[in-house]
Amino acid sequence: MELETARLRLRPLAAADAAALAPINADPEVMRYIGTGEPRTMEQTEALTAKSAAHWDEHGWGIFAVSERDTGDLVGLGILATPTFLPEILPVTEVGWRIARPRWGRGYAPEAARAVVGFAFGELGLDRLVSCIHSDNAASVRVAEKLGMALERETTVPGFDVPCSVYELKA
Repeated sequence: MELETARLRLRPLAAADAAALAPINADPEVMRYIGTGEPRTMEQTEALTAKSAAHWDEHGWGIFAVSERDTGDLVGLGILATPTFLPEILPVTEVGWRIARPRWGRGYAPEAARAVVGFAFGELGLDRLVSCIHSDNAASVRVAEKLGMALERETTVPGFDVPCSVYELKA
């Protein structure tokens, strides 16, 4: 499984991607609005990549490694996941993105996310996607809006007291 855009290549995230992903996950600015807002350790990144590989094997979809086509460098993630942290919106699939800070401002997040949305609505046959975005994350809100997503609700992530804006896109 591989997706390509004009500048990016997306493929299933694998356990072997942990070393390349670790600096992205360890960057406090990248992680500021994700989960608890804490940077991730190498061990946490290894657990994520292993879990992602197993999810792909079991379900045929999940988190994509996003690389530049011309350099092959891993620049982030294109995410399809079940947002179990927000039970009030289930059942649904979430589309998300995470891009290395040195690559911010190049349009990689919406480019990768469009490819993931196309896969979700096309190959997977989904008819609805959401993005759960920390309410203070203006950059991710702009990405969601570029994808054509609309605000569906404002809520709070249970147990973390994190304000969350849920954006929705229908096929």
